[in-house]
Amino acid sequence: MGTKKLKPVNVSEKAGTILRQYGGVLLGLLVLVLVVHDIFGTHGYLAMRRTQQEIKKVQADLQQLNKENLQLEEEVRDLKTDRHKIEIIARDELGLARPGEVIIKIPQSQQLPQNSTVKP
Repeated sequence: MGTKKLKPVNVSEKAGTILRQYGGVLLGLLVLVLVVHDIFGTHGYLAMRRTQQEIKKVQADLQQLNKENLQLEEEVRDLKTDRHKIEIIARDELGLARPGEVIIKIPQSQQLPQNSTVKP
């Protein structure tokens, strides 16, 4: 059997050949991976849109809470200063009466329906 002499392989030449053959494909794959990551990644376009929608929802909730807060502040102010409202609450919720008044409570089961057309 004969022996062949092997030529020394130059690694840089081989790498250059591979890059020339597959360089465009590798570059295209890299660009594709980057684009997919920018769209679907953790901080990509879709995540940014989702975060913006959450911000809008939280801002709407905050506005609603601010409205409720203003209403409650007004109610507190009225309860501190408006004698008529204080009297209504004292009579209806606490069952208080002025001196000389008598409170008669009718059990719920014996009360007539509110929309009844029956005249006493």
